[in-house]
Amino acid sequence: MLNNMSITADKCMDAIREHVGAVELEAFIYYVRSQSFDYTKWQREHYDTLTPEALYASLEKHSREKPFKGKKATIL
Repeated sequence: MLNNMSITADKCMDAIREHVGAVELEAFIYYVRSQSFDYTKWQREHYDTLTPEALYASLEKHSREKPFKGKKATIL
């Protein structure tokens, strides 16, 4: 499990670095570590400010720009 999390952490850091750059990644890590940062609460507060239409438009745009290429989920 720990090894898988290390691989996941590396992938996430690489994705953030690719998107915002190394300096901004380091600033983000510093910020998160210096706060009692609750990612779930932050996400909730962020998405609560969006209208359903704005959220849908954002999801649609993301889906067009970065289509899912994995296996489709099976709903039980």
